[in-house]
Amino acid sequence: MIRDIEADSELSELRILSPTAILGYGFPEASFRRGLERRPHAIAVDAGSTDPGPYYLGSGISFTDRSAVRRDLKLILEAGRELNIPVIIGSAGGAGAKPHLEWTLEIVREIASASGLRGSLAIINADIDRERVLSAFRENGITPLTPGQALSENDITESSQIVAQMGEEPLIAALQDGADVILAGRSYDPAVFAALPISLGFDRGLALHMGKILECAAIAASPGSGSDCMLGTLYRDAFVVEPLSDDRVCTIASVAGHSLYEKSNPYVLPGPGGSLDLTNTAFEQIDERRVRVSGSMFIPAKSYFVKLEAARRMGFRTISIAGARDPAFIVGFDKIVEGVRKRTAENFREIDQSSYTIRFIVYGRDGVMGDLEPDRTEISHEIGIVIDVTAASQELADTLCAFTRSTLLHFGYPGRMSTGGNLALPYSPSDFQAGEVYEFSLYHLMAVEDPGNAFLRKMARLEER
Repeated sequence: MIRDIEADSELSELRILSPTAILGYGFPEASFRRGLERRPHAIAVDAGSTDPGPYYLGSGISFTDRSAVRRDLKLILEAGRELNIPVIIGSAGGAGAKPHLEWTLEIVREIASASGLRGSLAIINADIDRERVLSAFRENGITPLTPGQALSENDITESSQIVAQMGEEPLIAALQDGADVILAGRSYDPAVFAALPISLGFDRGLALHMGKILECAAIAASPGSGSDCMLGTLYRDAFVVEPLSDDRVCTIASVAGHSLYEKSNPYVLPGPGGSLDLTNTAFEQIDERRVRVSGSMFIPAKSYFVKLEAARRMGFRTISIAGARDPAFIVGFDKIVEGVRKRTAENFREIDQSSYTIRFIVYGRDGVMGDLEPDRTEISHEIGIVIDVTAASQELADTLCAFTRSTLLHFGYPGRMSTGGNLALPYSPSDFQAGEVYEFSLYHLMAVEDPGNAFLRKMARLEER
């Protein structure tokens, strides 16, 4: 596949089509068809994120719906084979671990069989062997990332899945192996868009910055949407991004604003092997719908690091949702909660309090920002309360949630006018089992010597079952 493009020695621009922010989020077929009419050199899509939290990585379950992913993949795979261009998919299945990769591979196989698709398929696994991580840890080869804490061997051994965020090198190797479709585990988001351009000698900094914009598809347009298509055109000295729907435009503000996305430093974006430096980046409005970007640079690091991600199970969760409107209850809520906590601990004194947690999330006061809320003293006329209990077993979480909810429902407080109950419970049953609870256990950097071969890569055929 890559050899066909390399054969064009006069190649001065490269077009990459990004259909959607995350595989399964959907996109209008009209926008997608318009993108195909521009004859892209590749279709690339990011299929995952850690944004939905540690549960999906730890459990091996996708946070995207299977039917929705299948719908998107069918359109993308059929278009890729029709145009004979590579399709590159990163962070398969959401979190990009082996179960997610296999889940997505099964969907790819179904589509290929039903649609009669043929071609070469590269499968790149992002899982890192536990013993390899332990060995690196014992040799002081792992560095925490802010706000990560110091690592212990238990953090590693208790993790159910450990993945590393691959850069563009394994993807380039797959392209050089002749892959028509690349299905990769956890990937650095811009890498899936930058791999083909970098392999063809385009500037790495510009390619990665374009990938940074395209990874979220039309979110970088105005109005933004993660469920619509974007086209990136990379030249030797700049790139241009444009939405593929008439309802959207790219502006300097929308593209520059998205360049700040998920960054602690507005000028520097660290990634595998180095950092993207935007100090000298310029944004230019070239017409009412397109923005030209130039000056972005890639600064290689002295050593090549990949980011490790892992999660471990920490218990089980049960929640109860309620509302309250009594002004005296709302004003006195913190003292009421203090009393409810004390009553619960006394009733279950035989249970170690360190084995469970009880949280009260109060919407209408500080439910979104918690202790960081600056207007916490502003009194709402009503509040929504989520009683969130986690414990070592589902049975214990159920028990503690039920007791906490009933105690809060009937707890006495100054100014109380009615004894009928303090809470409005919108659902029956009032308590919901949320199942397993996970926490991130690894968010660290690990050095690798050969990033192109640090991840297991397998070549297969789309038509295989």
